[in-house]
Amino acid sequence: MNEKLWGGRFSRSTDELVEKFNASIDVDKRLYGSDIEGSIAHLKMMAKESIITQDEADTLIEGLGKVKEQIENNEIEFSAGLEDIHMHIEDALGKVAGDVAKKIHTGRSRNDQVALDVRIYLKKETRLIIDLLVGFQKALVKMAQKHLDVIMPGYTHLQRAQPVLFSHHLMAYYEMFKRDIARFEDCFKRIDVMPLGAAALAGTTYPLNREFTKEVLSFSKVSDNSIDSVSDRDFVMEFISHASITMIHFSRLSEELILWSSSEFSFISISDSFTTGSSIMPQKKNPDVAELVRGKTGRVVGNLVCILTLMKSLPLAYNKDMQEDKEPLFDTVDTLKICTDVYTRMFENIEIHKNRMVDACKQGFLNATDLADYLVSKGMAFRNAHSIAGQAVAYALNKGKELDDLTLEEYKELSDLIEKDVYGFITIDKMISRRISYGGTGFDNVKKAVNKAAGELGV
Repeated sequence: MNEKLWGGRFSRSTDELVEKFNASIDVDKRLYGSDIEGSIAHLKMMAKESIITQDEADTLIEGLGKVKEQIENNEIEFSAGLEDIHMHIEDALGKVAGDVAKKIHTGRSRNDQVALDVRIYLKKETRLIIDLLVGFQKALVKMAQKHLDVIMPGYTHLQRAQPVLFSHHLMAYYEMFKRDIARFEDCFKRIDVMPLGAAALAGTTYPLNREFTKEVLSFSKVSDNSIDSVSDRDFVMEFISHASITMIHFSRLSEELILWSSSEFSFISISDSFTTGSSIMPQKKNPDVAELVRGKTGRVVGNLVCILTLMKSLPLAYNKDMQEDKEPLFDTVDTLKICTDVYTRMFENIEIHKNRMVDACKQGFLNATDLADYLVSKGMAFRNAHSIAGQAVAYALNKGKELDDLTLEEYKELSDLIEKDVYGFITIDKMISRRISYGGTGFDNVKKAVNKAAGELGV
């Protein structure tokens, strides 16, 4: 068994199975860069406050640089005996710097150390995720610009409802991801809190200059309560919550791409580079990227349930349960990053079948509401107009026609207010152009929205 850095109080060695069960190195080794960055800042602060000498700090900082190189060159063997990345780095530092390495842990605990490491890590990953989401927004806007006037059926209850601009539909997702970005930016404020100096839970007797450490590490503020500093994982729960919402947005989009690429819809074709085939059916072209993103959404939502359940009954302050926060966090970060990245690339390689989209608008009575609006324009109350439009639909269904196909005489049987001008009123283009309310699918509205988004994104 390894001699434990905390083993002074213990008279018997740790059981080998307990060592394996207790260790987190397989998971938290990816925090090595954050751990070393935090340790260097801690050493600089201790030297500034004369807790250790400047020479000692310089020796240890140089040693940490060597340890980082060793880890990156796979020269350090990770073992369950040393439990976690913090112990591995401290052990490796002792081998390159000697006994002075035993001073590195002065004034801190693994409790505030790991809280710091996760925050350093998550700050960087949050910024990267925001950048990736902005990149996907650009892909959405570019597609909207390219297909600005393409008309498609809008759906409610997955039933054809009213015609909308395809670009308008895309911009709905732009708004979703804009909210996602805003949530991550807001969450970043609560990640950006420096906990080092809380020690185990009560603070420390050493004259730590936490403001100095905060500045070295580029944090916005120092945590205010030492107990909360080591027991807070709200920022992890919040991040995974926002990631879950983002993944649900991707999943909704995935569902639509899967439907649209089917032969039943044929609204789009996804590039061969982002689809796969069947091992038995030669004709198949499967939208596996979209399906995998839809499936991986369950992983991220599961991670949210995991972290919420993990934290729900923990008394203050630190508890070993909290070691389990990293697997759901790391998996969420990895999943969201690759899903965003692959979607951005896939969107650049989607072909739009605009004729098929507009043809789909010609069936299913998508102009029924406009027929009611036509009657309102003639002075009829909307509820009465709605009833007559419904009767027109029922009549057309019985005759195997669309509303455009009804003769004026047939319309006159329903209402004397209907004149020949009704046919120009219920055309697809007219239906789009009349949606003039702010945020609607009118041509001018959507063009302004796309141009505004393009200006915000610089595309």
